[in-house]
Amino acid sequence: MTGYAGLVSRTLAYLIDTFTVAIAAGIGVAALGAVASVIGTRAHDWAEVIVSGYLVFLPAVFAIYCALFWSLAGRTPGMAVLGVRVIRSDGRPVRWFAALVRGLLLAYLPILALWLLVDRRYQGLHDKIVRTSVIRPG
Repeated sequence: MTGYAGLVSRTLAYLIDTFTVAIAAGIGVAALGAVASVIGTRAHDWAEVIVSGYLVFLPAVFAIYCALFWSLAGRTPGMAVLGVRVIRSDGRPVRWFAALVRGLLLAYLPILALWLLVDRRYQGLHDKIVRTSVIRPG
């Protein structure tokens, strides 16, 4: 039987994915800073701009990460660990645009996910907007 994924599995999947993206982006920024320090002062100034923009662009990177995995595999790596997946309300796979909108909403307005606490299908407002559900396939 297929059921809706609840708060614990969705939160743990979200945390796994956010840490994955943050660590990967952090390694990329650190590598850029190391290369820039060797190249010279002009590159070093550029690196400082990129590092300062890290927190601004990190949610966008997270949104794209999620959208790619949702549209291609129906789940992110964090969701795969927890055994859940995202589907459209008609049961079919999520399309690219809906996945991107869902990812942007989740990345920039994660508070929308709290609606799942009062919804019988455990949908956050980001799910309702793009007509998706997170399920635990049986």
